Amino acid sequence: MLGKGSIHHNERKFTAENVDKERSKNNVTYYNEDIKTVYHKLFDDALKKYNERQKRNDRMINDYYEKIRTSKQEKPFYEIIVQVGDKDNMNAVSDDGQTAKNILDSYIKNFQQRNPHLYVFSAHLHMDEATPHLHIDFVPFTTDSKRGLDTRVSMKSALKQQGFTGTARSDTEFNQWINFEKEKLSEIMLGYGIEWEKKGIHERHKSVSQFKREKLVEAVNKLEYKKKSLEYDISKYQNSEKYALNSVTKLEKKAELLPEPTVFMSAKKYKNEVTMPFIEELLTTIKELSQRAFIAEKNAEKLQKQFYILKQRNEQLKKENWDNNMEISKCKVELRKFDKLKSYLGIESVNEIIKAAYQSKINQKEHTQEIIK
Repeated sequence: MLGKGSIHHNERKFTAENVDKERSKNNVTYYNEDIKTVYHKLFDDALKKYNERQKRNDRMINDYYEKIRTSKQEKPFYEIIVQVGDKDNMNAVSDDGQTAKNILDSYIKNFQQRNPHLYVFSAHLHMDEATPHLHIDFVPFTTDSKRGLDTRVSMKSALKQQGFTGTARSDTEFNQWINFEKEKLSEIMLGYGIEWEKKGIHERHKSVSQFKREKLVEAVNKLEYKKKSLEYDISKYQNSEKYALNSVTKLEKKAELLPEPTVFMSAKKYKNEVTMPFIEELLTTIKELSQRAFIAEKNAEKLQKQFYILKQRNEQLKKENWDNNMEISKCKVELRKFDKLKSYLGIESVNEIIKAAYQSKINQKEHTQEIIK
């Protein structure tokens, strides 16, 4: 979940009513830098380059932190709060609370590595409230920017540089990133034998397969809309053809009904009163039919291209749907195996095996890092 970002509260420079002072010694500080120092570290070089390019003094920026702090577009920093369970199932003073602490400890240690464009300057694990939780405060920054400072504050652009691209109002870069971080936390929890619906931002936790399925449904809905749009364009094309046939039929009937010149009618009068009006109507109709034929031809080319694109996309979605169904089938098989294992060994034994395997993986990784050092 998003936090308000009270650094003094996180550092325990003041104690709120819900804090147990006796347990504050169990809190863990991972990062604790002054935010203004961080701004100098991240943006001073870019600020200098920016100011050197300015020809007017009123465009120069004296203090980038103050500019962002008073801005209506960006925030000087963001905070997320990560929590496992609640006071009933993960109480801070219980053994389960210690498990929650271990999970959050593993989570924060790889957070900065996963998020190179979110500079973490403050991160605190609180064990002195009802439930263990992390406060992570960071400055999102983007590099190689085309406007303003070449390195500047931007949450949206920072996440884009990390590979997250929004596609809709409900599928923003931020929501994609939150879902990604939820998956990472979920993987760590699974190592401790815990499967849990995490508290998140607006949406319930979704598995990867659920997320893929929803994206597939969204893509199919978009295709359905395009299909209806194409059907409408085709109907216009067909109406143009009917109009052309009706116009030609009317002209043929008029040609048959053209009167013969009377005995006393001069050729000039027959031309002006009978022949020329018919020819003018004929020319007008031909001109209009030519315009409609040109538009119809262009629409046909456009429809053909769109049809080809939609056909290709439809084949792609069929494959993705098949892959998703295969993934679900495999998951069901593994789940049945796991259920059999639980019934044979008992849930507590299975959880112990999972915890031991996960701990072995962590120990192996730490050993590898020590060798590299």
